[in-house]
Amino acid sequence: MSETMHEECGIAAVYQLDHTSADPINVSQYIPGLLLDLQNRGQLSAGMTSYDPKHNLLLKTHKDVGTVDRVFRLFSSQKHRNLVRKYEGTVAIGHVRYATSGAEDRNFAQPFERIHGRKWKWFSIGFNGNLANFEELKAALVERGYHISYNTDTEVMMHHINKELSGELRSFKEIFASLAKSFDGAFNIVFLNARGELIAMRDPLGIKPLCYGIKNNLLFVASESVALARLGITDYQDLEPGSLLVATPHDGYRIERYSEVKRTAHCQFEWVYFANLASNLDGRSVFKARRLMGRLLAEMEDIPGGPDARVVPVPETAKVAGDGFGFKLGIPVIEGLVRNRYVGRTFIEGQSRQDVILRKFTPLVELLENKRIFLVDDSLVRSTTLSTIIELIRERGRAKEIHVRIACPSIIAPCFYGIDIPTVKELFVPRFWKPGQPLTHSKETLAEMAEAIGADSLKFLTIDRLSKAIGHSKEQLCTACIDTTYPTLIGEKRYQEQIKHTEVEADSTQEA
Repeated sequence: MSETMHEECGIAAVYQLDHTSADPINVSQYIPGLLLDLQNRGQLSAGMTSYDPKHNLLLKTHKDVGTVDRVFRLFSSQKHRNLVRKYEGTVAIGHVRYATSGAEDRNFAQPFERIHGRKWKWFSIGFNGNLANFEELKAALVERGYHISYNTDTEVMMHHINKELSGELRSFKEIFASLAKSFDGAFNIVFLNARGELIAMRDPLGIKPLCYGIKNNLLFVASESVALARLGITDYQDLEPGSLLVATPHDGYRIERYSEVKRTAHCQFEWVYFANLASNLDGRSVFKARRLMGRLLAEMEDIPGGPDARVVPVPETAKVAGDGFGFKLGIPVIEGLVRNRYVGRTFIEGQSRQDVILRKFTPLVELLENKRIFLVDDSLVRSTTLSTIIELIRERGRAKEIHVRIACPSIIAPCFYGIDIPTVKELFVPRFWKPGQPLTHSKETLAEMAEAIGADSLKFLTIDRLSKAIGHSKEQLCTACIDTTYPTLIGEKRYQEQIKHTEVEADSTQEA
């Protein structure tokens, strides 16, 4: 993806099923590897909480700002072994984070632990998603006398869990069913308490992925299947929306339905961009979905190829879609852009966004000069990065034509469920479309968009083709960012608030 967007978080857990074993396994050794496979879901911070019944400190949490290798000392085998021994346990949960709320500070790293004298009230949680009704939930807690220290939805969630645990002792099914009635949005949770009880929860819409599997008497949970597959687990299962995985020292593990599921709303962007290429989400291979997106995009092509035509995917997430596009049309696919892998989150003070892009991509003039380029990208958000790439290919690469092909429908609305898609006024496509009116990509509108980014032409994959590529009907997906159909009431409310705010700003600008 040429634009920079981020997933909210990734979660993981490991549980030793036989707690009566005389030779317990230190499951903490598995958490760094699981999180490393989920690093695509967050690079800001990482952490884990472990449970050890032999120690007075039943739960121990290690977390810090940084990538998994830095937080877990993977650069030094001795330091890493010492850390794993220090946080040994028979149950552990882990988390990687990218922040759309909360500062870049260790205090905001997860898991969040709440210490209490009673074991069932002493717990730690890791959270993947975003609560669309965060402000309402926070206001209700403040009114009840709660102090909100970090102003994040995970902290608010922790207080709500604590509130549910404050009454009479109830089943986890009852507790999380009650929580789900209060939460609006995407909320996958791993929960570990000081009794060694583990909960993995997937929200009723199944917006974010979550799966589990068993190997050598160990139960593993992860946001994506690639983390389990690397352990040799081939019979992993998706945790169904509205379900809990409950594992306890005395009863093993079980799957319970805690909420009625009227529909699903799997995030289509997981297949388009975020998920690891090697993952399978809700029964559909990410690799196969992206390849088919490219082929279906090629079916829409009306510009001839010819001997001077080349397909250039934007590194690196558009590579598979670009391969599918080129294969379908019989056009050679080339690596016309070389990406500097060491220019990522690093940003030199004083540099503009364009300067960073120029450092990140190098066009290969030997492959691009005098060629008709079909530039394939997986999505188009703000357009600033893509515009610079087009300029690079045209000016430095000396291409004679550049036809941009996007293997995803146009993004016209923000996400309130855990993906860092910006506000309406920051998005590219809404500049050419009035919200509230039917979205139609007429030839005139597409030509206007193409001119704005410096391309010779522009096309987007259609929503019905995207659905076909993913293998789920539109009704089973969350397509809010591409058609403004939000799956929750608060999501729709937030969108309407943005539209009104944007309209007020536009009116004020015109009056001025």
